[in-house]
Amino acid sequence: MPSAYDRLPLGALRVFEAVATHLSFSAAADALNVTPAAVSQQIKTLEGYIQVPLFRRSGRRVEITEEGLELLPAVRGGLEQLEAAMQHIKQHRRSGPLQISLLSSFLQMWLLPRIRSFRRKWPDIELRFHTSRELVDFSRTANHVAIRFGGGNYPNVHSEKLLDDWWVPVATPQLIKQYGMLERGSDLRKFPLLESDDAPWRVWRQADEERAPTIDDSAGLLAAAEEGLGFALARWTLLTRALRTGSLKLAGADVLPDGSAYYFVCPKPFLALPKVALFREWIFAAAREFPGPAGPRGR
Repeated sequence: MPSAYDRLPLGALRVFEAVATHLSFSAAADALNVTPAAVSQQIKTLEGYIQVPLFRRSGRRVEITEEGLELLPAVRGGLEQLEAAMQHIKQHRRSGPLQISLLSSFLQMWLLPRIRSFRRKWPDIELRFHTSRELVDFSRTANHVAIRFGGGNYPNVHSEKLLDDWWVPVATPQLIKQYGMLERGSDLRKFPLLESDDAPWRVWRQADEERAPTIDDSAGLLAAAEEGLGFALARWTLLTRALRTGSLKLAGADVLPDGSAYYFVCPKPFLALPKVALFREWIFAAAREFPGPAGPRGR
């Protein structure tokens, strides 16, 4: 039995979208790498199929008709779905590297110091890391997994809490010796505080205090603190190496839970991919072994 799609001019629909975008037959031809004559023929074929004009031509000027405007959203939606389906098959097949999107600071400070154990356990799985703060469109990128810091409300994907986090004050031993320890709610005017877009010094403040440089990156904030430029309110998950080497020390006893957390995010079907399942198993095991901070917990 003939298919309903046998006579559907699919190629002409792609040409129609290009002409509607550029409102020019020649520009559409350049975009599609074909001749203007071929574009014109495809539009005639499509107009003959649906028996209505889609464009009005006046010399080089091209205007889309009301019927063309009505058809355009459906054509674009269909082409987008086709592209997404093909990208999914191309990029997320079982073979090839495991593509992971995550914050640069989390990669540098938490994941890389632990990743050797994953590579020893599964040496055949190639890992590729992509650093970004933006939400991942899995249908249009090569990523299989994203590690994101937030509230976990990521629609239409599998989202699973990986790690909680806390804010703790840190500084070099020399600065702590010079200025003393920080106490929650105390007057901080004598302390050089490193400002960050994330770190909530406002919950500690009672008055204005000496200002150090403002830094909008967690890794950069810790680097500045290690240089002795000021006290930092830093995420506990990023401090392991600095505290172990002694380049930074805790500068106060209070611990402030962060309302956000790290989440393991991926499309639900990807959980069945062996490389995704193995990485998920490993990273959650590593997260369970990661100790939280001691000390008084603030609200």
